[in-house]
Amino acid sequence: MRHSLLIISTAAAVLLTTGCAEMSDTQRRTAMGAGAGALGGAAIGAMSGNAGRGAVIGAGVGALGTYIWSQHMEKQKQEMQAATQGTGVTVSQTADNQLKLDIPSDISFATNRADIEANFRPILDRFAEGLRNNPNAEVRIVGHTDATGSDAINNPLSLDRAESTRNYLTARGVNGTRIQVEGRGSREPIASNATADGRARNRRVEIYVGERQG
Repeated sequence: MRHSLLIISTAAAVLLTTGCAEMSDTQRRTAMGAGAGALGGAAIGAMSGNAGRGAVIGAGVGALGTYIWSQHMEKQKQEMQAATQGTGVTVSQTADNQLKLDIPSDISFATNRADIEANFRPILDRFAEGLRNNPNAEVRIVGHTDATGSDAINNPLSLDRAESTRNYLTARGVNGTRIQVEGRGSREPIASNATADGRARNRRVEIYVGERQG
């Protein structure tokens, strides 16, 4: 049993360190997901006496768990970078091939409010257009607050902001079933809540877009 697990683990390690060298970024991430899944599956399978079968299942799960970075995604990234230039919005590609928009509170929502600000609307208009052109995209909107006030206020406020963003997008033709919303209150600060600048950075909305293989 241990011998089988050692062989599988070694083979997976060789794949990750050598085979990935000639792959694209997307292929590399898929292979790494498959390799990690194989190792995990082999470990679980070894405990049940079938390391090989566990590795095969694990590899499939690992590969399916990744997003792809398609021409649609690259195009939307470039469009959003152009649309948000000079606004303070950060547009980036995450390590797992998601498009991320980090939207600060000074252009998205007024203090203690969940209404879409005027400066935020053109950004969401362009964003909605890109989503309509990419039916395989999945969207996740996460609202955050600073630490001012209690959880009883911050938790629903952060969710309300995420829901307002979703509602704005669906009103512009984006299928609401493709959009998940979360409100995390003040639990995930990115700066110190001890300063006004830090609190302003923590009051934000994050939008993630991931495309799976169609």
